[in-house]
Amino acid sequence: MEVARFFWPVAGIVLIAGSYRFYGWGGAVLVLGALLMWMLLRLNRMMQVLGRAATRPVGHIDNAVMLNARLHAGMTLLNVLAMTRALGEMRSPKNTQPEIFRWTDTGASHVTAEFRRGRLVHWTLFRPIAPERAEIAAAP
Repeated sequence: MEVARFFWPVAGIVLIAGSYRFYGWGGAVLVLGALLMWMLLRLNRMMQVLGRAATRPVGHIDNAVMLNARLHAGMTLLNVLAMTRALGEMRSPKNTQPEIFRWTDTGASHVTAEFRRGRLVHWTLFRPIAPERAEIAAAP
């Protein structure tokens, strides 16, 4: 189990209890309001990212090479969606781990990303060989 899954709710409860202990109901309400505002800001960001992604074709990005350069391990799926501004094409069966998504650009280059528990663990870039470069590679 991830520690953060339990740490943040417990930390919120401790903050509310501590503020009540030292400042009474006013402190508890202030901390509760701050936590509620933080959760609403997170929800608002998620809705904006998904709203932008909904207007684009699934699995299509402008430049797969630039996406590959900006990815790093540990990114959340929401961060990748914000970067690509498009939902990825799902390549794995639904409701299974790891989740595999693919984003393709107009030049047929694509990035395939693997997420475990919503975090990026591995990604690969595929670039097709251009016809003129294929002739050079095939020449003896």
